[in-house]
Amino acid sequence: MLKKILITIVVIVAILFGLRAWLSGLLSSELRQDFTQSKATEIAYLVNSVPERRGKILAVVTNVSLMGTGESEKKVGYELTELARAYYVFSANGFEVDVASPQGGNAPMVRDDDDMGLYDYAFLNDDEAMKKVTKTLKMSQINSEDYEAIYFVGGKGTMFDFPDNKHIKTTIRDMWQQGKVVAAVCHGPAALIDVRLDSGDLLVKGRELASFSNEEELLLISDARTIFPYLLEDKLIEQGAQYRKGHLYLNNVVVDGRLITGQNPWSVWQVADETIKALGYTPITRQITPEEHSISILGTYADKGFDVALKQLQSLLIQPNTNISRMTITAHVFVSVLSVEFGKAFDLLRLLNASKQ
Repeated sequence: MLKKILITIVVIVAILFGLRAWLSGLLSSELRQDFTQSKATEIAYLVNSVPERRGKILAVVTNVSLMGTGESEKKVGYELTELARAYYVFSANGFEVDVASPQGGNAPMVRDDDDMGLYDYAFLNDDEAMKKVTKTLKMSQINSEDYEAIYFVGGKGTMFDFPDNKHIKTTIRDMWQQGKVVAAVCHGPAALIDVRLDSGDLLVKGRELASFSNEEELLLISDARTIFPYLLEDKLIEQGAQYRKGHLYLNNVVVDGRLITGQNPWSVWQVADETIKALGYTPITRQITPEEHSISILGTYADKGFDVALKQLQSLLIQPNTNISRMTITAHVFVSVLSVEFGKAFDLLRLLNASKQ
């Protein structure tokens, strides 16, 4: 029996090492990509932006930099990717973007280099953009009449300082009642909690929306119910929202009139585009990023199965100037393993193998 156990362990270890080597080879070209020197002035989408000035959009970020205590203490802040990508969509479509926070000043940034791409590094190299996040406007100084839309950037810190800030509440209320657009992504919809209109009704009551889901929160932070004062999905439902959950860590955007919400970081591009549409404009054409293509394929797999996703992948691979992000698919392989969905993990590995062709 001991011999059989030892042989089994050796086989498993060999498989894992083989898988690691295979993935390293498959991802090597992406790992070598270097966007660290990218500039907004060199991105065609931004160079060919709308020349007319259409007004201003206010992006709001958190001031909270730490959550938890002791061994569970974790650095938090606003998510760079959730600000940078929307910032450039808004800018390219003719809107000036201001950045505010509950307390103003230098807002804490969370950056994950593994998830960052061309636009995210361009933001870091953009002196004007970086000045806006290191010297954010204070919400108490904001005049709602100056803006056509407000966009709440995600980040776990928002769970602590967005809902209790009276200036966020009044700004949302005023802009909504002025007929303007309210958008939020990931944890950003925490700003909508306890927002009451002059009628006395909660803004979210009866409205369809999305936010970071309980499932997504608890998968990576098993004790999230004790670390956070609430779970966002639960809180929004408690306040009467018609919560619309999408697939785990995949794009899910819900548009309810002038209220536009996205479930997670993979929803940012569409949230930004839908915001432009809600403002009455057609978003200018942007080259779809490799990450977006991969998220689309993963969504097709979730909705229609392996064979349809494989056909979509093969169709994309033969299109000129079109790439997919194997890193994104690989990340979802590990998400599947964490979720104990081994059949799904195997299917995604099959898609990865097909992508090298």
